[in-house]
Amino acid sequence: MIDLYYWPTPNGHKVTIFLDETATPYRIVPVNIGTGEQFKPEFLAISPNNRMPAIVDHAPVGGGRPLSVFESGAILMYLADKIGEFLPEVPRHRAEVSQWLFWQMGGLGPMLGQNHHFSHYAPERIPYAIDRYVKETNRLYGVADHRLADREFLAGDYSIADMAAYPWIVLYERQGQDLNEFPNLKRWFETIRCRPAVQSAYAKGKEINTSTTVTPASAKILFGQTARTLRGQPAEK
Repeated sequence: MIDLYYWPTPNGHKVTIFLDETATPYRIVPVNIGTGEQFKPEFLAISPNNRMPAIVDHAPVGGGRPLSVFESGAILMYLADKIGEFLPEVPRHRAEVSQWLFWQMGGLGPMLGQNHHFSHYAPERIPYAIDRYVKETNRLYGVADHRLADREFLAGDYSIADMAAYPWIVLYERQGQDLNEFPNLKRWFETIRCRPAVQSAYAKGKEINTSTTVTPASAKILFGQTARTLRGQPAEK
């Protein structure tokens, strides 16, 4: 059994998509990031970066005590290796998947996350920051669109790279993007959106949290934390 410490963020959706695609038994343990549950000691013990998601595998390969894994990309690679799906063993093919997974982890996710922050959550509008990240989002969409011009999925066959990238593209309107400008990406997006496992994964997210509103109180928890928070000290004023 896999315990999935989860909140329906783009990174959280990656893991439920994989688990539903592979029909892997798992139990969702909600961690409400809007109320600060990600800073509780019991969660930090398995996810020291206090971010969603994290897993605890109670039956790791080779046996032994339960294994915890944090960082969504690492979780996807761990699960894919354990279950033997969506990450090839052949080095050449594995490299294709890995590089596009890392592209999402190092570029698509962080840049689109900054787009969301400055466009929707920052307490003051900073035109330079908004323009910077909306344009970088557009560039990354273009990279994916070019990549998908001659293949169905990012690494050829459907893989954890697609599962990682898709949840970030779901929010294209909030990112100031028009998918019609990226026909190959749009075709890929619609193909993945229609997959039964993707639909079931997103349905689980809606059961956990139906509100996407960030209140002033939750904004103080979500943004601007420092090392003091991890030490259990009050935030600096």
